[in-house]
Amino acid sequence: MSELFYDAAPNATRVAPARETERRYPDKPAEVSLFGTCVVDLFFPEAGLDAIRLLEQQGVRVHFPQQQSCCGQPAWTSGYREEARAVALSQLDLLDDGRPVVVPSGSCAGMFRHHYRELFAEEPDNLRRAEELAERTFELTEFLLKVCKVQLVDRGEKHKIALHTSCTARREMNTHLHARELLAQLDNVERIDHDHESECCGFGGTFSVRMPDISGAMVLDKTTALRESGAAEAISADCGCLMNINGALEKQQQAFRGRHLASFLWERCGGEQ
Repeated sequence: MSELFYDAAPNATRVAPARETERRYPDKPAEVSLFGTCVVDLFFPEAGLDAIRLLEQQGVRVHFPQQQSCCGQPAWTSGYREEARAVALSQLDLLDDGRPVVVPSGSCAGMFRHHYRELFAEEPDNLRRAEELAERTFELTEFLLKVCKVQLVDRGEKHKIALHTSCTARREMNTHLHARELLAQLDNVERIDHDHESECCGFGGTFSVRMPDISGAMVLDKTTALRESGAAEAISADCGCLMNINGALEKQQQAFRGRHLASFLWERCGGEQ
């Protein structure tokens, strides 16, 4: 599968538009709403809890609207525009309280920040609401780094990790840059580059279901690169990718695993600042 991809330099390619790099950030708020995402809720609840702990550690009160559901991305990327619109409208209503929205997933945050505008492009009132939500939506690592201006204290032993960056989060939110900057604050953590960092893991939401053979070949490339990197584990800020990568590793009967960056940061920081 690897030969189908161009020879990309992981640190320089497949990045978000300049407007994301130039984005201006507000001062740290007193309160936020956490949009947990359906994958975190169902498969990685500890990542959501650790995200809350990290935010509370910074003195931010976290609200978790109980009626939240999917962001609508699976329907949107599968071409079901009306179904995606219905889901998006329910989230617009739920999050219409003016609080910043923090999302422990770059791809779901990107849905709020970019694609809701497309969904409601012909509905002026809802478009205005979508644009307002987009401006107060932040991916978790972005919020910690750019809004909270967090300074992490590493309390762990020396450790080598490989970073997996969701291709959607990379292209839309520059999440890979935020994750690298946070990890660089950890004195005892060495981030090892691997040659497939900028390539898709093969998940792609419903893509992995509709194109299982292609998806399987892609995740085999990804897991092989991660295992051969020399890292002890993989870290990612996107649980959809982690579900795919860890599922493939389990099927391969490999001990190597990945986990969410929120859980890794919380473990390293020891709960105290």
